[in-house]
Amino acid sequence: MKNVFVHITTENLNPAQALEFLSDPGQGAQTLFLGVVRNNNLGKKVVAVQYDAHETLSSKVLYGICAEAQEKWGEDLKIYVSHRTGKLGVGETSVLIGTGSKHREFAYEASRYVIEELKVRVPVWKNEHYENGESGWLRGHALCSHAGSNTGGRNVHAHGAQ
Repeated sequence: MKNVFVHITTENLNPAQALEFLSDPGQGAQTLFLGVVRNNNLGKKVVAVQYDAHETLSSKVLYGICAEAQEKWGEDLKIYVSHRTGKLGVGETSVLIGTGSKHREFAYEASRYVIEELKVRVPVWKNEHYENGESGWLRGHALCSHAGSNTGGRNVHAHGAQ
């Protein structure tokens, strides 16, 4: 797909790589969104988050989201999306979204669209690890309508960034 980069990785995410991809003399605006692991959620002290993904399906869904964004804000819109998997500590970047457009309004709107759609549609699962030694899977978008009912007591759902 033209002007789109999608990546699921275990490596640290690199904002400089995103900016290099977005660089274009015809573009007047670039945005970067970084989703990072925060130290608390719903009153619990978080020490780490384990992200797991169905890589092939995640990439396919992300490409679809990016195509939708280009339909809304123009095919010259550049979009860079990278999501990290593995166990991440507090402060580490889990998702990086970059957009480049002729105008800042389109870059901002497209960035917001991509992260919001990622959070509900992309099959990435999030297991929070707490200070007290417990952990918990966070509820999000199910891979299929019955996924939450047949998971051995665990909520296996997709998420996005913090």
